[in-house]
Amino acid sequence: FTTREIKDVLTSLNIIRIGTSGSLQEDIPVDSFVMSKFGLGLDNMLRSYLLDDVSDTEVEEAFIRHTDWDMRKGRPYITSCSRALEQMIESDRMFKGITATAGGFYGPQGRILRLNIQDENLNPKMDSFAFGDTRITNLEMETAAIYGLCNLLGHNGLSLNAIIANRASGTFSADPYKAVDELISYTLEKIAKS
Repeated sequence: FTTREIKDVLTSLNIIRIGTSGSLQEDIPVDSFVMSKFGLGLDNMLRSYLLDDVSDTEVEEAFIRHTDWDMRKGRPYITSCSRALEQMIESDRMFKGITATAGGFYGPQGRILRLNIQDENLNPKMDSFAFGDTRITNLEMETAAIYGLCNLLGHNGLSLNAIIANRASGTFSADPYKAVDELISYTLEKIAKS
């Protein structure tokens, strides 16, 4: 790191995030798996970079219109997963969709704890958003930034989620650790077979 020089030949990494999230759709039950085809950044993190080549402004505009997004919060961005990793890991066991990525746990995810939030109806608006046949499946805090940075830097990114809560039905996993362990095992088996 003393020279801070870019390598002549870049190494493209495969980065797979395995984590937890809450489902926004009633038909995606707890303990199921979600593969994020797209990350929808509500966090502004990637707006510090030149993002136009890796984001989909058509989907962004549709989301902004559908949710009546307050632009004082910054412009949402959407980036995609690695198609190669998607094909490696996918199966009928996986739900697929857009993962909304919030910049925090409480207010940014619609939770009210002593403070009013800017848009109390944002989660129901996200629940009902679809672009073509792709809908917002879940909500967490990492995927969109991972996808954006991977796409900008020439890496392959994929985000997988064990659903430990279903916000639409109000249900919670009885054993979230088991769901995560199963997702880890599933992913490692898929990688080993590729």
